[in-house]
Amino acid sequence: MSVLTEPVSAPLASRHRLQPHVYFLSLSLATVGGITSAATFFIPNVLLGPEVTKGNARGTALVMLVLATPLLLASMWFSRQGSWRAPFFWLGSLFYLAYNAFLLLFLTPFNSLFLLYVATQSLAIFAIFALAPTVDVHWMVGQIRRFPRRALAALIWIIVAFNALAWLQVVVPAVLADDPRSFLEGLGVATNAIYVQDLVVWLPLMALASWWMWKGRALGILLTGSWLAFGVLESIGIAVDQWFGHQADPTSPHASVEVIPIMIGLAIINLAGLYFYLRGRREATVGLRIEEHEEVLT
Repeated sequence: MSVLTEPVSAPLASRHRLQPHVYFLSLSLATVGGITSAATFFIPNVLLGPEVTKGNARGTALVMLVLATPLLLASMWFSRQGSWRAPFFWLGSLFYLAYNAFLLLFLTPFNSLFLLYVATQSLAIFAIFALAPTVDVHWMVGQIRRFPRRALAALIWIIVAFNALAWLQVVVPAVLADDPRSFLEGLGVATNAIYVQDLVVWLPLMALASWWMWKGRALGILLTGSWLAFGVLESIGIAVDQWFGHQADPTSPHASVEVIPIMIGLAIINLAGLYFYLRGRREATVGLRIEEHEEVLT
């Protein structure tokens, strides 16, 4: 059983002055990712393939540029100032940039920005693996008030389950069909990269992280809080990319404005869950004790 005791008088900023390479990787990502998303959105004719795919990609690039990248830079700065909340947004914005760099690589036909997409994806992955192990998760968790972590874990499992079912109701009939590729008609790609990364990585990871949170593990609390921040960004991103895709090709079944209110609602749900993480510190006057496997946040 792991126990961490931290005097309240310790300088807060020192808790998140991480190794220089952690900041370097995220700053490099913000720079390269900003250039990549700006080029994707603003350069005419750089995107290839069906109009709906190009519209979706432009919408995604816009959210990467005007929302995710500024959030990444702001969370880095606030983390360095000692904010215990900032790493949730830092890691959440890294999740978002990694997720959507993958889509730019595999859900858009090959184009002249390919190497920029590769650099963005690579930097995002390495930035995640640099940041996550170095955050003092026990100290961070100790700043959170008591919150309904098991209810939040159950909420995330419900979101994960509905997300998986939504994809499987398309994938399973396609697998059994005479032409398994029929559901890809009009996308201009060989497979749907959203289904690939959600079913292989993100949904299993979040189900596992929620289980860790259910058990009271600090890493699970960090990951699920960051995933809620990612969920806010991604819900907004889907709403925007669906609008751009629909504007590019109103006849395509691969983009619909009817999805937008659903995504806005999901963003609000994720934001409401995130509120419980961020509403304030637990009251303490002399010290802080967190036991990793003890149920301290019920």
